[in-house]
Amino acid sequence: MQIELKKEDLITLAHYKMPFGKFKGRYLILLPESYLQWFHQKGFPEGKLGFMMKQALEIKVNGLEGMLLKIQKDFPADSL
Repeated sequence: MQIELKKEDLITLAHYKMPFGKFKGRYLILLPESYLQWFHQKGFPEGKLGFMMKQALEIKVNGLEGMLLKIQKDFPADSL
């Protein structure tokens, strides 16, 4: 899987939260990788959430969570 995200997409992903389930309210980038892998095997939700979950998984697999955590800090949600 190859990621091609724009700056705005990364900022959105950094602040995107899980809207349901066991991890409701948690930032996607902070979800356990095993949880995202489970969705990868079973099928991601349709729409924006599924797209964001796929991107979060790819970032985690490549060890780039720190990049999104820095984006959260540098671009607070209330500044969007």
